[in-house]
Order: sequence, then C-alpha cells, then structure tokens
Amino acid sequence: MTKQLDPAQRQALLATLKTRFDKHPSRHKGITWADVLARLEAAPDKLWSLNAMEQTGGEPDVTGYDAAANKYIFVDCSPESPADRRSLCFDGEALDARKENKPVGSALDAAEEMGVQMLNEAQYRELQQLGVFDAKTSSWIQTPAAIRKLGGALFADYRYATVFVYHNGAQSYYAARGFRSMLRV
Repeated sequence: MTKQLDPAQRQALLATLKTRFDKHPSRHKGITWADVLARLEAAPDKLWSLNAMEQTGGEPDVTGYDAAANKYIFVDCSPESPADRRSLCFDGEALDARKENKPVGSALDAAEEMGVQMLNEAQYRELQQLGVFDAKTSSWIQTPAAIRKLGGALFADYRYATVFVYHNGAQSYYAARGFRSMLRV
C-alpha cells in the first residue's frame, strides 16, 4: 500500500487542516500556519498519516511545538473519541487471546498502521487543557508494561470537570471507546 496522497487528496486535507487551524487559535498560540504548511509540504508520509487521522474521525489539529525536536505536534481534537476507531481491544495480543466475539482489530495495531502514536496519560491530560474531550466516550491510552503484562490496559475520559484514568482487561472493547493519536511533524 502506498503511503502517498494524490494531489486532490493532498489539497483537500491541507484545506481542512488550515480551516481547523484558523478556527481554533487557542490550541496553538504563537504558531503560524505558514510554518506548519512548509513542514507538511516537506513530509508527504506525515500527510498520509494526518489523512488517516482525519478519515477515521480524529479531526487532527496542531496542539504544540516541541522546540527540542523541532517538530509540530498534531493531536486528535474531535470532541469524542474518533468514531471510526472505536470498538477495538487494546493490542494484538489481546485480540489474539479473545476466543469469542472478537472486535475488528486493536487500538495499538491501528495506530501503528496509521503511522501515529496513541496518547499517553500526560498527553491526554494536556489535551484536556485545550477543551473538553471524551465527555461521552473514552479513549485507550498507552499502558505501562507492568500493567499490560498482567492483562490490563488503561483508558481515560472526562467527566464531572475531571480527567479520569481507569483500567480494563486489554481484551475488552466498547462501542464508545476508541483511541486518540499524536503525530509529530
């Protein structure tokens, strides 16, 4: 599978990203679209990943700049966990272990296929500083190896004006649980 967008897809994605960038300036104070666009145009593989984020309902937007790495940070900013990334168990190991009623896939495998990273707890909490996300849904987050080794996985949501982080069996999946991703460009 080629990880390149055709010219029409590229232009449509860039227009969508610019519109979202302009609509939500509080998410990326001090960052200009011209600088972001220059970086995106130099990274067609990252455009492919951003398109995957967009096509699965993530509504990616610039949420920061990592000066040490010289990278712009895009995160899924959809109000709820991305619609086309729900009903997934945590990872491939959990998917393989499930004997009945298997979900269509796993969150970690989907993230890898998209070329993105699943948010960790700190990143999820940072996102919640930019707005209210997952008020009706929840999102799998990166899980420490010690927890995963014991069969668990972490997810988070926002209720009662608070970010909650919970645990579940990694094999579980729910119609209202997906995952949020991050891409550095």
